[in-house]
Amino acid sequence: VKPVISVRKYGRGHIRLNEILETRGIPRNQLATAVNSKFQIIDKWCKDDVERMDLDLLARICYALDCPVEAIVEYSTAEEQRSRDKG
Repeated sequence: VKPVISVRKYGRGHIRLNEILETRGIPRNQLATAVNSKFQIIDKWCKDDVERMDLDLLARICYALDCPVEAIVEYSTAEEQRSRDKG
């Protein structure tokens, strides 16, 4: 088991919900209604601004959008993050 030292060392999780909604032409408020959530919460997910994952909400989003968790949530290593930030 690797010890967690800093964000730069272990990478970061990303939420790609906004990309999915844009690709499918689904407005955020429509998804919020479909998954019985507040718009502000879906908006935070779309802005990749989630500190703690609500697994029940994630399951409802996956169900509503008919997609796997991997389509919404991804992990990038510190090296991948640095490459993204540069390019």
